[in-house]
Amino acid sequence: MGDARRRSAGRGGGRRAGSTVLGSRPAYTVRLPDPPGRKAPVPAAERTVPWLRVAAAYAWRLILVGIVVYGVFSILGSFQLIAVALFLALVVTSVLRPLTDLLNRFLPRPLSVAVALVGSLLLLLALLALVGSSVAGESARLAGEFRGGVRRIEEWLQRPPFRLGPHALAGLQREVTQYVSAHRASLLTSAVNELGRVVELVTGGALALFASVFFLHSGEHLWGWVRDQLLPSRARPPWDRAGRAAWRTFSGYTRGIIIVAATNAVLVGVALFVLRVPLALPLTLLEFFAAFVPLVGSPVALGVATVVALAGRGPLTAAAVLVLIVVIGQLEGHVLHPLVMSWAVRLHPLVVAVSVIAGSIVAGVIGAVVAVPLVSVVWAVLRALRALPP
Repeated sequence: MGDARRRSAGRGGGRRAGSTVLGSRPAYTVRLPDPPGRKAPVPAAERTVPWLRVAAAYAWRLILVGIVVYGVFSILGSFQLIAVALFLALVVTSVLRPLTDLLNRFLPRPLSVAVALVGSLLLLLALLALVGSSVAGESARLAGEFRGGVRRIEEWLQRPPFRLGPHALAGLQREVTQYVSAHRASLLTSAVNELGRVVELVTGGALALFASVFFLHSGEHLWGWVRDQLLPSRARPPWDRAGRAAWRTFSGYTRGIIIVAATNAVLVGVALFVLRVPLALPLTLLEFFAAFVPLVGSPVALGVATVVALAGRGPLTAAAVLVLIVVIGQLEGHVLHPLVMSWAVRLHPLVVAVSVIAGSIVAGVIGAVVAVPLVSVVWAVLRALRALPP
């Protein structure tokens, strides 16, 4: 009997590893470590070049981020009027918030908000009325000067190095007249569409004014409500810090660009009045608003002033305005921006240029104006979140 058990055990012990018997528990195999002289097989995913794996990892993440950014801008494009109105409301709030806080020391908060907003609107309307009255008062003289200026430009183009004949200029005028006559209906349709744009502009301005009232009166309470109602409790402290950093950057950029634009406008206005360029006051106002587009707006406005100076005062005055473009560009780039904007926005000039061009491609003039503050705010938020302890 014992011999039978030993024979049975011997038969079981000779069974091949990993084999199973019907009705028994499944067998488990243990992988022994490889011998010292034999390398472990490398998985197929790790056989590629290391830099290619890193590039692929970054690529799909960048694609995902690009899809999200494209979706956000598509949504904003569908509600462009609301987005622009809220942006204008934030600009008004950043400019008038110090004045409102100062008036709040002596007046109730609602009254201080009303005084700041109404006073700013009256000042803006008075400036526009002054510009309109100056243009209307000099319209007859300006028409004569421009006719004489166009004649001087034609004579200048007929001399070396251009040597354009009178027939070429007359043919150009004839082509322009024929184009206007042939496309009169389309031009009229475009003018009607622009009237619709004016209605949208008035609607957006009213919405911006309405929103700025609440932002000035209780902006911190609105931010606190959004933070407490839409964010989980653990995410509130970092996003509160990021939101405050974004607001500091945006308000600092807005106040800084207004200081830069006002300085440029004063310099341009004084120079144009000294040179006796026609439409000096409207051109000064154009320079002020054009300075809100960094690196591009101011040269464009001064280019318009150069054309007006060429038509109204001649080539020498136009050359003086060209020198003014170079001087103000250097002053803005090397003095005003480092002194005024460096404490609020720390962006490389290349980043600013790329942002302006990309914004203009996406949304035209509005995109060019919004691009730099948007990039500045995003960078400030990233820095604030990155500075948090783990």
